[in-house]
Amino acid sequence: MNLQEKIEQLFTKSEFDTPDHEVFNEFKTALRRGEIRSAEKDADGDWHANAWVKQGILLGFKMGKMVNMSFSSETFQFFDKETFPLRPMNLDDKIRIVPGGSTIRDGSFVGENVVLMPPSYVNVGAFIDEGTMIDSHALVGSCAQIGKRVHLSAAAQIGGVLEPVGAVPVIIEDDVLVGGNTGVYEGTIVREKAVLASGVILTRSTPVFDLVKGEIYKSDGEKPLEIPVGAVVVQGSRAVTSGFGKENGLSIYAPIIVKYRDEKTDASTKLEDYLR
Repeated sequence: MNLQEKIEQLFTKSEFDTPDHEVFNEFKTALRRGEIRSAEKDADGDWHANAWVKQGILLGFKMGKMVNMSFSSETFQFFDKETFPLRPMNLDDKIRIVPGGSTIRDGSFVGENVVLMPPSYVNVGAFIDEGTMIDSHALVGSCAQIGKRVHLSAAAQIGGVLEPVGAVPVIIEDDVLVGGNTGVYEGTIVREKAVLASGVILTRSTPVFDLVKGEIYKSDGEKPLEIPVGAVVVQGSRAVTSGFGKENGLSIYAPIIVKYRDEKTDASTKLEDYLR
């Protein structure tokens, strides 16, 4: 059997032996090397989840036992599943981890020349491609897919999606700038070169209003919300037009596309290159 078949078979079990743990370690190593990933982009540009990979990650929680992961020299105490320790790291990985408390969980891929500013966190199943910057207090959730040369600014939150196993995780494509205190959740896809301004929140139920093209983007319930290539998204609001809301002048949060990326936008995001 190949690795996928082994994982799918193990997923149905409730008790595990040494060979089963060896299969899981093989699976986790493949995730760490980027040989397999929880979601992939096809030739048409559509993203699809690899359900068996997400099954394998869930399998790790199922088969793992709680252990003390604390260091004897530290006063902080940590208790977690033995199957998901910290990711093995060394200088040859060419990943820049600035001192101060960042954590990368095993079973995640982190490409060369990625920078992690403290404190930041990368969860299991995440894929972070080369040249990306993960800024302070930023989160890369379980199975999130982050492209090349992305900048996740301070306190940006990229949500995780493990269940259901067929659900596409959050996707941030190449050269995207995610502003500070921004949140992207529930399988939202942000296409390449988009810019999310500080404080923008995107979820499956969030409609996005395009002032440039006169369109509204939202999830249809099956396919996720997608932010177009090069879109510049800012916080906005729309008025409540009836009832109590209208009477009290209330409005509802609404992210707005105000422009598409141009030379001026590129110049304003260029400064981050000097930090790499």
